[in-house]
Amino acid sequence: MIGKTWAALLVVAAVAAAGAAAAVDDCKCGRQQYPNKPIRMVVPFPPGAASDFLARALGQKLNELYGEQVVIDNRAGAGGIIGSTLIAKGAPDGYTLGMVGQPHLVNALLQKNPPYRALEDITAVIEVAVLPNVLVVAPNLPVKSVGDLIALAKQKPGALNYGSAGIGSSSHIAGVAFLAAAGIKVEHVPFKLLSDIFTEMLAGRVQMYIFPLPAVMPMLKDGKLRPLAVGTLKRTPSLPDVPTIAESGLPGFQTESWFGVVAPAKTPHGIVLQLNKDIGNILKTPDMKEQFLRQGAEATPGSPEAFQKLMQTEFVRYQKLVKDAGISSQ
Repeated sequence: MIGKTWAALLVVAAVAAAGAAAAVDDCKCGRQQYPNKPIRMVVPFPPGAASDFLARALGQKLNELYGEQVVIDNRAGAGGIIGSTLIAKGAPDGYTLGMVGQPHLVNALLQKNPPYRALEDITAVIEVAVLPNVLVVAPNLPVKSVGDLIALAKQKPGALNYGSAGIGSSSHIAGVAFLAAAGIKVEHVPFKLLSDIFTEMLAGRVQMYIFPLPAVMPMLKDGKLRPLAVGTLKRTPSLPDVPTIAESGLPGFQTESWFGVVAPAKTPHGIVLQLNKDIGNILKTPDMKEQFLRQGAEATPGSPEAFQKLMQTEFVRYQKLVKDAGISSQ
């Protein structure tokens, strides 16, 4: 009887020890304690940009969920290179995150000696949103349609300007694709600040820009800029009266932007899974969906693997686009 009792006690002790070891492992990867201090979410573009809007909307909800501040750190410059480099070189502990889009991939292709590796130096956490790009013109430009714009550009080759958030930015790549499809020549003018872009467009010195919709929605609602067409294959519910570029004379043309949360490479898998689950649940709530839709964005939560696959596929696509467009390395 005594032997059986000791055997039972040993079993209990072994189970308890295993549980303790698992708890230690959990603690090491951050599942029990994460987060226990503020989280920094780096946005490679200035306040007011689409990625900034998404980061702030998501950061507020994460703050409420975790009881820890989510600090939005706008690191604009060089078309997103500065912010992407900061994310890639951040400590892999879950307290540095980034909200990135296509520029994170494109910029690595445009540098002879890129400061980061687009896929290898980051860990995919979750895709956050897909949103249409919208072709917008200055209010004083005498055009009412995409066809009018193309005709004007052909009448005055090189006389018009289009803006972007910098070489390699999503607005730059969208502009390059549009000019190629339309067969027109329009000069590229890169900007650092969104406010400068609006100033130049309102003054008529920059005639067109292809914005991710949330970045320009307030200006469209106020009637300060005019949308000619959206880049999605179907009209967007946010601008139901605005035609698509595809139905405006360029069949099959499509340009839209996606954004997602990433972390530095080697961030513990347990933290990545926790963030994926928590952010996914936030994106599925009715109020977050509605908040996104009001700005023209569609929440697109999925697994880390799905987001990683998207970025890999997009990286290959942009390699071809950069080569075909003849965009030179910096």
